[in-house]
Amino acid sequence: MFEKIKIAEGVNLYIRPTTQFKTISFSFKFRTALTKQSASQRTVLSNVLQHSNAVYKTNAAYRSALDDLYGAVLYFDTGKKGTQHAFYMNAEVVNEQYLAEDQVLDKMMTMMQTALLQPNLQDGVFLDNIVAREKQIVTERIAAVFDDKTRYAQHRLMQILRPQGAASISANGTVQDVATITATSLYETYQKMLSKDTIDIYIVGDVDVREMAARIQSHFAFTDRMPYTQTIEQVAPQPFDYVREQQVMKQGKLHMGFSTPVAFGDDRFPVMQVLNGVFGGYAHSKLFMNVREKESLAYYASSSYLSHYSLLFVTSGIEPENEDKAYQLIQQQLQAICDGQITARELQQTKAQLKNQLREALDVARGQIEVYDQYKSLKEPFTVENWSAKWEAVTAQEISELAAQIKLQAVYFLSGKGE
Repeated sequence: MFEKIKIAEGVNLYIRPTTQFKTISFSFKFRTALTKQSASQRTVLSNVLQHSNAVYKTNAAYRSALDDLYGAVLYFDTGKKGTQHAFYMNAEVVNEQYLAEDQVLDKMMTMMQTALLQPNLQDGVFLDNIVAREKQIVTERIAAVFDDKTRYAQHRLMQILRPQGAASISANGTVQDVATITATSLYETYQKMLSKDTIDIYIVGDVDVREMAARIQSHFAFTDRMPYTQTIEQVAPQPFDYVREQQVMKQGKLHMGFSTPVAFGDDRFPVMQVLNGVFGGYAHSKLFMNVREKESLAYYASSSYLSHYSLLFVTSGIEPENEDKAYQLIQQQLQAICDGQITARELQQTKAQLKNQLREALDVARGQIEVYDQYKSLKEPFTVENWSAKWEAVTAQEISELAAQIKLQAVYFLSGKGE
C-alpha cells in the first residue's frame, strides 16, 4: 500500500502514489514516551508552532499565506497511542497538475519547512507572550473535560482502572504540568523532539516516489536517532472498584471497564474486534438493542475496545434511579455472549460493519495514512482483503470463548446531587 524509504536511522518515509485524489496529503509523526510532562509540553508546542513562525510573524499572515496556496491546509496536533505520545504536522495541498500554476508543491513544502523548522523566536527561545497565551488555551482545553460529563466519566474510569498507567494520561497533559512550562523549557522540548523523536512521514497523492523522497530529504535534513519502540504496558491487576460521584447534572453516566486477554496484534485481535461489535459497537449490538431499545434503560449504551491497553469499555447515559437495573442488564449482555447466544444476523452485520468502516476510512487520504500507520507494525502486510478475511473467519464459538475471559474491573457512576 505504501512504499517505505529510510531517510535516516529512526526516520522513515512512506509514500503511496495514487490517482485517487486531486490533492497531496502529508503527515509527519514525531513519537516519544508518553508522560504527563511530555504530553503537556508537546501540546503547548503544537499550539505555539501553529500560531506563527520566523517568516510569518502573525497568525493572520500565516493563514493568509496558506489561503494563497489555493486554500492549502497545514496544522499541528498531538495524540497518544499505547505508551507513546505523538506530535503531528499534517498538511494538504491541491495537486498542481490540476492548476495553471506549477510551483504550488514547492511553495507548500517550503511552508511546511518554515512552520516546523523556522519557529518564531526572540533571544533564542519562543516568545513569552505567545507561550503564555497558548498555555492558557491548552489549560482551558484540559479543563473543558469537566464540562463534558461523558468524557469526564470516562476519564475518571481510566484513572480508577490504571491510576499510574499511560491509559490514564491525557494526550493534552495536565493543568499542573502546563503551568510549569516556560519559553525556555518549551524550546528545549522542541529541540529534543527534532533530534531525538522517532519520525514517520506519510505522503499520499499522484506523485513520483523517488522525486518526492528527494524533495523531503532536501527540505527536512533529519539526522540519525535511536528509534523509539512501542512497549506493552505491564499493569498489576487492580481490585474491583465501584465508584460513585455526584455533580450538578441531570442524566447519570454509568461507565464500566473490563480487562481482556487480547492486545493489539495478538492472534485473537480480529476476534476481539468482532466481539466488541456484537456486544455494543454498533446499532444492531446487544447493548443498543436490549439495554436502550427493548428495556428503555439508557439514552445511549455502547462499547469500545482500546486494543493498546487491552481494555473494553461500556458507556451509558441513564436515569439515576435505573443504575442497578442498567448495571445488571449490561453484564447480562456479556454473559449472553459467553453462553453462545450470538445470532447469525448479529455476526453477519458486525462483520459487514467492520469491513464498511475500513473501506470508508480508505476513501480519504488521511484515513489511508492512519489505517496504515496503525497496522504496519503487525507481522504480515496490511491489505483490505486480508483483514476482511480475518473478520469473516471469526466464529461464534471463538467469540464466546474469548468473552468468558473478559473480567469486569471497575465501574464509575456519575449522577446529580440529591439523586
